[in-house]
Amino acid sequence: MMDEQNFTQVRSALISLFHKEPAKELILKLHENQVKIYSTGGTLDYIRKLGIEATPVEELTQYPSVFGGRVKTLHPKIFGGILYRRDNSGDLAELDKYNIPPLDLVMVDLYPFEETVKGDASHQDIIEKIDIGGISLIRAAAKNYQDTLIIPSAAYYPKALEIIKAQGAKTTIAQRKEFAAAAFHISSHYDTLIFSYLADNAEETFKKSFDRVKVLRYGENPHQKGYFFGDLEQNFTQLHGKEISYNNLLDIDAAIGLIAEFDEPTFIIIKHTNACGAATRENIEEAYRAALASDPVSAFGGILIANRNIERNSAYDINELFFEVILAPDYSSEAMEILQQKKNRIILKTHTYSQQEQQFRSVLNGVLTQSANFASIPVSSWKMVTENKPEQQQIEDLLFANILVKHTKSNAVVLAKNKQLLASGTGQTSRVDSLKQAIVKAREFGHDLNGAVMASDAFFPFADCVEIANGEGIKALIQPGGSVRDQESIDYCNENRMSMVFTGIRHFKH
Repeated sequence: MMDEQNFTQVRSALISLFHKEPAKELILKLHENQVKIYSTGGTLDYIRKLGIEATPVEELTQYPSVFGGRVKTLHPKIFGGILYRRDNSGDLAELDKYNIPPLDLVMVDLYPFEETVKGDASHQDIIEKIDIGGISLIRAAAKNYQDTLIIPSAAYYPKALEIIKAQGAKTTIAQRKEFAAAAFHISSHYDTLIFSYLADNAEETFKKSFDRVKVLRYGENPHQKGYFFGDLEQNFTQLHGKEISYNNLLDIDAAIGLIAEFDEPTFIIIKHTNACGAATRENIEEAYRAALASDPVSAFGGILIANRNIERNSAYDINELFFEVILAPDYSSEAMEILQQKKNRIILKTHTYSQQEQQFRSVLNGVLTQSANFASIPVSSWKMVTENKPEQQQIEDLLFANILVKHTKSNAVVLAKNKQLLASGTGQTSRVDSLKQAIVKAREFGHDLNGAVMASDAFFPFADCVEIANGEGIKALIQPGGSVRDQESIDYCNENRMSMVFTGIRHFKH
């Protein structure tokens, strides 16, 4: 047992809550421990309905709630009782002089600003959900954690209840400091949300805050720590399998971003954030088989994603492959029975959600941010730069390949045919090396490149890639254009009856 001198007794509490019911057990426990309760408005009514007598703050301040409830607790008699220093003789003298009652505990549940913004509320309703009194109470009590306990949200009721059950209405300095840190986390998160809502140029100031954290088994490697900040349940529901890892999340993010580009039934296999298999077909079963055929070796241990439900026949085929994660809009009961045969296999049901418009990463001693690459390039915006124009099937394949190359690590080249990924060259230091890598992989798995198309994430600085592609039977190409030597590539295409289109949009991805 700890020595009594390490505890600070809670004799009085100020309670101000938006959501009341979650606090019921904690309020009853405070009352059971003879804690005097002060409250106001709806919270006061709720406490009295529990059979507990509480003192209205208006009796302390001798001021009513004014301006439609905008001002209730903002008064020296409230904040003095929270902020005075118990070991300071001057503070104690002023406390007595102005007849200020001590407040040893403050419990607050803020107006639900974030939830209001997400709903259909008007601008004025959102503004009214900016809590002023509550956030001020939280900051005051947290600042004076030396003497005062702050319970800053419903998330901390269980912890506070556990403490009171274990040691009565008294707390240690370590406990109060822990709650104070939580309080400033909540207040800073709250302020960040308000800033993001009000600022017209929020992207020019880096302020990000997440109130949910998932501790991962480790980071990219076992010796690194890893965390995810955010709400994974907004993205998907985990139906089966082991805990999702840091690397899983990187691949899942890549998979969701890529599949979102396709409307027709499409299946994609991701490995180290790049597509190693991809195909669009009339149904998802055929799409999976074609995607696996792209590169069945790299597919081992990969991340699988479909934009249609997984049924029994598809599940039978998919179950033959060892993979880490599968994502789909839904699964039939028969498909689930088949896929769940491997206990560690992660099965996720995807949700429709808006992808983040701002991307960021740590660089040197700061942060790099950019708008997400949502660029869509319809055929109508293409520039047909060669005499020979692509045929309809080639146009469809060029569209398919250009989506894939957009989501592939630079330098990137994608080879495709009949809406199937044949091979890609990823992350090479020269575009020629990426193309050569793709050709070798295509040959390795028996893909016929005659009639295939090629997509490049950036312009061809020389005509060499076009020449190599022609030598393999590739007759249609798509690229951003923009090289000072574009004409050399165009001339070569014209001489060899090849089609080439410029999109005007580069897709570097590092």
